[in-house]
Amino acid sequence: MPAANVATSPDSDAARGGLVVLNSLDTARARQAFAGCCASDRWATEMERGRPYPSAEAVIERADRIFDGLRPDDWLQAFGAHARIGAPAPGDERGGSEQAGATSASQQQREALREGNERYEAKFGHVFLIRAKGLDATRMLSALRERLDNSPERELSIAASQQREIAHLRLEDLLGS
Repeated sequence: MPAANVATSPDSDAARGGLVVLNSLDTARARQAFAGCCASDRWATEMERGRPYPSAEAVIERADRIFDGLRPDDWLQAFGAHARIGAPAPGDERGGSEQAGATSASQQQREALREGNERYEAKFGHVFLIRAKGLDATRMLSALRERLDNSPERELSIAASQQREIAHLRLEDLLGS
């Protein structure tokens, strides 16, 4: 799966400050911070074991190397931590900002998302996953409808790629960039 571009500059003050904090966390807190970016136990544990990181760029590079080695059960575990598009999980501060396009959808779009999510989950056995940041409800609905035609194998690959992009965004937030 191709890696998404990351705007994090290893030279930015914010990224350096976030990196110092991340590198100084105890093992459990660091693992929890990484799990907030991707809920695969294997991914979060391997990310924690990679500390200390010399740069934000090194964090993203390690994240991608680990992503490349994950198995379907790792991906499914990560997907399980995501709320449905249009329905942020209770207490999830990011859900509102990551899914702003869905939460501001019309009633008709929200109903179409709900129905599409149900069909998707019935077919694939996991939540519809899309890097929703910056997408409006129309684009999310279009992607959902298109992806319903995929084979389970193809869809797992696409959803995993979306999880990678979401994790990149969350790592950027974690690093403060």
